[in-house]
Amino acid sequence: MKNRFQPERYGRSVEDGHLDREAWKVFQIMSEFVEGFERLAPIKPSVSIFGSARTPRDDPNYLKAEQVARLLSDSGFAVVSGGGPGIMEAANKGGYLGRSPSIGLNIQLPNEQKSNDYQDISLHFKHFFSRKVMFVKYASAYVVLPGGFGTLDELAEMLTLVQTGKSRAIPIILMNSEFWRGLLDWFRNTLCKAGTISPEDLDLIQVCDEPQEIVDAIFAHYESRGFEPSSEEREKLLEL
Repeated sequence: MKNRFQPERYGRSVEDGHLDREAWKVFQIMSEFVEGFERLAPIKPSVSIFGSARTPRDDPNYLKAEQVARLLSDSGFAVVSGGGPGIMEAANKGGYLGRSPSIGLNIQLPNEQKSNDYQDISLHFKHFFSRKVMFVKYASAYVVLPGGFGTLDELAEMLTLVQTGKSRAIPIILMNSEFWRGLLDWFRNTLCKAGTISPEDLDLIQVCDEPQEIVDAIFAHYESRGFEPSSEEREKLLEL
């Protein structure tokens, strides 16, 4: 028979030290969650905005991100973004110039992530997964502008949570129809045809090109109900 792995046969000093570090890491992760919950829970309603860190300030997507964030802020929504440059900066700037708080969920990265100057509330994370929970947990809507892998990751995360019923259904709005057309066509023509998603899953996504359209779409979603989660939705959010 194949010999089973026997950890007691190996030296434990180095491994024990590694395990000690892993165990202490739990407290660091816990502190990120606790601080995020304490500082974000009182701020309602809010909209999370995503997009590329590489978008220059004179890019039309930057300008539209700033516009939609300003409109949302003046309409009473706190604006939550990633705290960095590019679209994140534009979103924080628009929120900062408006009536409601601008919130930056900053992440420590080797490259690309330098905190912007337009944050009323700044949180700092070492771990993507705890940061992602904060984007989702208190959001009344998701607005996603053109971006790269990180933006796609956030979009897929939100779609998965809503599709599987692990999060409440909120507007998930893609801005810039031309940029997203290829991805949506792939969803429709490849994923749906392969049966890996259902055709009705595409109804989770809205596409808008103008800032005011986005604000109107969010208000339309909540027209027959308040922005506060129902008791059933609160239970779902506890399980994130």
